[in-house]
Amino acid sequence: MPEMRRYEGRAVLVTGGGSGIGEACCVRLAAEGAKVAVLDIDGAKAEAVAARLGGGAIAVQLDVSDARAVEAAIAEVVRRLGPLKLAVNNAGIGGARLPPEQTPLDQWERTIAVNLSGAFYCMRAEHPHLVATGGGAIVNTASVLSVVASPANPAYVAAKHGILALTRTCALAWGKDGIRVNAVGPGFTPTPLTAGASEEYRAAALAHMALGAFPQPEDVAATVAFLGSDEARATTGALYMVDAGFTIS
Repeated sequence: MPEMRRYEGRAVLVTGGGSGIGEACCVRLAAEGAKVAVLDIDGAKAEAVAARLGGGAIAVQLDVSDARAVEAAIAEVVRRLGPLKLAVNNAGIGGARLPPEQTPLDQWERTIAVNLSGAFYCMRAEHPHLVATGGGAIVNTASVLSVVASPANPAYVAAKHGILALTRTCALAWGKDGIRVNAVGPGFTPTPLTAGASEEYRAAALAHMALGAFPQPEDVAATVAFLGSDEARATTGALYMVDAGFTIS
């Protein structure tokens, strides 16, 4: 990992920080000097990651689909760590790969509630805290499925398209507040979320990757760390693909 300290003493939060891409983001940001709040629906996983990080990292249990809980959790982060400078909205769930006509309504509702509404609740609650510090950054976890379609899992595809729309809308609305809003678009990345994918699906995804290898959680985290830093001060409303070339094939 590069010897950079772009976040020295800065308070940051990561939702879905208990595993996968979120955990990698927590590790990377802590390595760069951040005071990290690990937020996750699984409190034990959040605690385990925070304990590994040390350096004042904290864990907060949170279901992002609960708007009031989101407001309380973010207020707790600021109270315990100080002024917020970066929020990484990464929490998300998958779901069975079914065509639209076979998708259960409860799967649709829960996926939209967590992946899309949850991101909106977080961004809405983060805004006043970032304004209070004179500005900062938000990075949302989008997906290759923010820009391409799939015949299966319509809720996930719709939610990830929505994340891109929210990112661009808030970038326009909050630029005047000194808040930059960007997104990362991971391709198929080996994480607990994708662990149940069939070998056939993995092979099909890999065949579309120009680099011939799956992106890793650490690759996504490196891009997040850049987008949230002062080095990206002129970048907002952007979607940075971390997909090994999936969307160009």
